Amino acid sequence: MFFKRKRRNRRHSRGYVLDVKLSASQRRETRLRRLTLFLGSSLILFLTVFIVWRGGEWLLRRFVYENQAFAIRTLQIETDGVLSTEQIRTWAGARMGDNLLALDMARVERDLKLVPAIESVSLERALPGILRIRVVEREPIAQISLPQVRATSGYEGVYTLDANGYFMFPIEAMQRTTPVVQTNEHLPIIVGIPARDVRPGRQSETPQVLAALALVRDFERSPMAGVVDLKQIDVTTPGVLAATTRQGNELTFGLSDFGAQLRRWRLVHDYAQRFGKHINTLDLMVANNAPMLWTDASGLTLPPAPKRPKNSPYKKKHV
Repeated sequence: MFFKRKRRNRRHSRGYVLDVKLSASQRRETRLRRLTLFLGSSLILFLTVFIVWRGGEWLLRRFVYENQAFAIRTLQIETDGVLSTEQIRTWAGARMGDNLLALDMARVERDLKLVPAIESVSLERALPGILRIRVVEREPIAQISLPQVRATSGYEGVYTLDANGYFMFPIEAMQRTTPVVQTNEHLPIIVGIPARDVRPGRQSETPQVLAALALVRDFERSPMAGVVDLKQIDVTTPGVLAATTRQGNELTFGLSDFGAQLRRWRLVHDYAQRFGKHINTLDLMVANNAPMLWTDASGLTLPPAPKRPKNSPYKKKHV
């Protein structure tokens, strides 16, 4: 009786559980239901995204890009040079009535910058219907002539360069806002440029050419401006610029410090004038005792001294 085993509660005991294996058909049905649920959810999600996308696109097109309230009614074009506003509008490809918000501003800016005569462009939208285009033009200070390309060029091989060395086509009369009052004939001619270096809209990579343009810039601000005219600058010889004037002078310049060389030229010019001499050749690369040849000016017929223009014909106003 003392050794009688107490009876245990069966609820706390682990009994035998019958293992039941699902049949193959039941497993397939379960997988099929899951796959159907996944595909159905994906299809609903896709249709929802597609409807929202197409609906949003339709709403933008209907109420924004095709909305006549945003049509271009005023086209304001400003330039600091001689190009006509109609020519700039044609290059920009913007027309009255086009939707202002649908206009590709990057495309308009790119198309205008592809024009060699244009240096920079500024675009501005002013809702609901104003488009502002501001253009800064390149001002030519020299020209070149390549006779070998006359057969394929509508400009007979004549190009111009600005102060930074960018090649340009001459601006035609129909592209100007005002009649031509001064042609490019007064610009000095740079000779000796390789034909492969001439790329309209691109900058010259030849140090000799850039130095020649620097000489032209410094000459316009020098004591010799208004006394003689630069006619031609030869960049063929490395390290040397051979310049000639319309008054019959032949000058040799180095590639730097043009201010000092131009001042020496003015000193020599004034000295020759006092003695009634005309300078034939002058080497300004030599700082002291510059080599020079001169002749008696009494028997020579020289063109009159040029007059310095007050304003450039290419800069008519400020933007």
